[in-house]
Amino acid sequence: MTKVTSQYLPSLRVRVLACALALVLLCATSFVSTTDAFADVRKADVIYGETVDARGLAVAQCPSIDANFAMVMDAQGTIYFERNAFTAAQIASITKVMTAVVALDAINEGLVSLDTPVSVSSAAAYVGESSAGLQEGDTMDMATALKALLVPSGNDAAVAIAETVGQALINAGQSTNADPESAFVEAMNSKAQEIGCTDSVYENPHGLDFDEHAGNLHSTASDIAKLIQYAMKNDLFREDVALGDTTITVSRDGQPTDVFLQATDQFINYSDYAIGVKTGFTELAGASFAGATNKDGFELYAIVLDSSSEEQRFVDATTLTDWVYDHLVDYPLAHSDQNVTMNGQSVPLVAEVACESWIDKTVPATLADPAAAVEVFDLNGNVSQVVEFNELTGDIHVGDVVGTITFKQRNQTIAQMDLVACQDQPAPSFFEGIGIWWDRLFRGFSGQPQVAQSVVINETPFLVDRSQTQTTE
Repeated sequence: MTKVTSQYLPSLRVRVLACALALVLLCATSFVSTTDAFADVRKADVIYGETVDARGLAVAQCPSIDANFAMVMDAQGTIYFERNAFTAAQIASITKVMTAVVALDAINEGLVSLDTPVSVSSAAAYVGESSAGLQEGDTMDMATALKALLVPSGNDAAVAIAETVGQALINAGQSTNADPESAFVEAMNSKAQEIGCTDSVYENPHGLDFDEHAGNLHSTASDIAKLIQYAMKNDLFREDVALGDTTITVSRDGQPTDVFLQATDQFINYSDYAIGVKTGFTELAGASFAGATNKDGFELYAIVLDSSSEEQRFVDATTLTDWVYDHLVDYPLAHSDQNVTMNGQSVPLVAEVACESWIDKTVPATLADPAAAVEVFDLNGNVSQVVEFNELTGDIHVGDVVGTITFKQRNQTIAQMDLVACQDQPAPSFFEGIGIWWDRLFRGFSGQPQVAQSVVINETPFLVDRSQTQTTE
């Protein structure tokens, strides 16, 4: 047995204390990092149509999120990020977005109105789980019912709306189903197909997916993005999903009764640009969220399904939308270190364009709009340019179109603009023309150029410095 002498005891105590302190710090760090403990970047994540691996992007250039299914898309349908976006997944109460869409469509078609009475049946009042606090026998108008559906994610409101609108569909001959709720669910699935959803099945108006509600109901991040894009075109929907906590008034036992609605959407506490939309959670679906942001008029829809916690779903959505905004840059089309005077103003010299009537003269050219810029997603690759020059003969005047310049990013045209003359260039006089004719004759014998060379001065600086990237592992 080894004997520990007293001279080593203080050192041993220090080491034990140090280890204990390190363990405490490790536990504390683990505790405060729970919201991003599982967030990661994956080689198979798709950025602007290509995988992270194929683009050779650094981890720091990509969004690190926890959700197993995700997509972020703008209002025009441009997709910036995908993770398993076309894989079937549970969506829980995000289902209620489709419920609202079908109800709003019925309003637009005149089948019901915002004033149509909505009654809470026993089936609606006792559906369970997420609730707006409605009671059997309560009545309200459709506008109020939509708030009860979208703000607190009321399953009771979902069934009440489905029963009311479903009966209107039956009465209008738009469904042969005798059960109003079933008729409504049929309309949900028809609407999904209409807006281009390729793998969505709705089986109820609320999204519960267990016990008596278990079945084949599912969707994808891609389909939900299309649904949100469609829904956000409706002003009433936009208003309701951005309400936050609010109070509605229902008729209960013949008396007006206030009902407080607590919003499940806390996105506004995470993103400076949040404008809604809808949460979802079941044990099968996990914590999910379909969120919208708007920054200076540029709108994004972030879909995150099966995140690790109700907080993390908002963190994931914020990460995705902030990442897109951070990588959208204004790219000036004119990049030249030379200037020229045009109508008394200094403008960038983009090109020198040959004057065909002369042997050695060119006309300076700039963009039709010298200050023009285009917004680009920088991670999509660098910008290139293709210049086509017009054949210039005769008198050339300031502002004349002398060519075109086309800008591309990954072979996709992002801008095209005319090149215009910055200065006048008269055609040769009669005697100058004779001299030019003889000069060209002799140049032909000696192989010398007979027309000046057009030159492109403009440059296209790199958006992404590949030397600085470090690919994912």
